[in-house]
Amino acid sequence: MELAKIEQLLEKYFEGETTIAEEIQLKQYFSTEQVAAHLEHYKPLFGYFSTEKEEKFTPTLSLKTKKRFPVSRIAIAASVVFLVGVIAFINYQPNNPPQVANSELGSFETPEEAFEETQKALALLSEKVNIGMESVNYINEYENSKNLIFKK
Repeated sequence: MELAKIEQLLEKYFEGETTIAEEIQLKQYFSTEQVAAHLEHYKPLFGYFSTEKEEKFTPTLSLKTKKRFPVSRIAIAASVVFLVGVIAFINYQPNNPPQVANSELGSFETPEEAFEETQKALALLSEKVNIGMESVNYINEYENSKNLIFKK
């Protein structure tokens, strides 16, 4: 190929006016060993396109994955805690339960003594209930007054 034509094609190439066929001619020229000395610095440019065209994707990428939550470790830890709890529950023996004497349970020696104590307890209960009933009487008075005022 004539050197003048190559220089002309290079000018057109850098102006962006070359056709595909002309670019192929340039690539073929620069892929040969007979490139003019003053055009040697363009050789890597056109060589780059031809070598990169042959390069293939190799799927050897190792993508870093997000660390997963170690569920198995948590399950093992929970199992150990559960077993320790079960063993502790089974082996737990409370200290001697407190012994309660019969006198502390409210037991009496004679039925008359029990009857008197029961009467005292019922009298005390009745007194407290009567106090509560007085409060209920106030509520009834309030209810009656409200009904008189607002007359349903």
